Amino acid sequence: MKKFDFYIEKKEDLIEAVHEFGFVPLFRNSVPGFSVAEHVSPKAWFSSEEGVWEWKGPVIRETGCAYGKFFENKAVFIDREIFPDFANYRRDGYDFDARFEDGLAPYKDKQLYDLLAENSPVISKRLKYKGGYVRGGKTGFDTVITRLQSQCYAVISDFVYQLDKNGNTYGWGVAEYSTPEALMGEDFTGRVYSREPEESYEILFSRLKELLPRADEKVIKKLLK
Repeated sequence: MKKFDFYIEKKEDLIEAVHEFGFVPLFRNSVPGFSVAEHVSPKAWFSSEEGVWEWKGPVIRETGCAYGKFFENKAVFIDREIFPDFANYRRDGYDFDARFEDGLAPYKDKQLYDLLAENSPVISKRLKYKGGYVRGGKTGFDTVITRLQSQCYAVISDFVYQLDKNGNTYGWGVAEYSTPEALMGEDFTGRVYSREPEESYEILFSRLKELLPRADEKVIKKLLK
């Protein structure tokens, strides 16, 4: 495996990075240089031209990767071959029902998780509406959905854009959420609990250590925590 070093000018560069490196954070984080933001052409990052923001959905679809707030509550692309071990570690070997039954998840998390599991894939606006996260209703949607992503019970499966009268997309894409089970199917469900969580952690730590040879081990452990 090569160290984390690449340059993004087009969508295909980002797809290649996801496959090659396995972990590709979108934003700057505790490890200098470990993000798309630090390896991207200015033309593909917050410019008038199509770039990373428009490519996120296609990259998710074309690679089948997991995308969500996995490191320090910030977005990360994780290759589908690695994600089962990552989810196994973050879930500590629990499916969500077992986590809730053991008192490790609050009822508000269960409510949103159950709604997501029943409706995957579902755009955020629809999920909020169905869950009662409307004006004068329940609060805390962003906190709960971020926690479910961190624990790998939820992922962003696409970004949906509004269309103008000519069928052209416009505005910011709206996040579409799914469970990993619904998004990846047997590739995920058949592997996610196949090892002990501690074994999955060692695999993940070794991969990141190889990918980031100059990073302090404490920082890598913090990312994985």
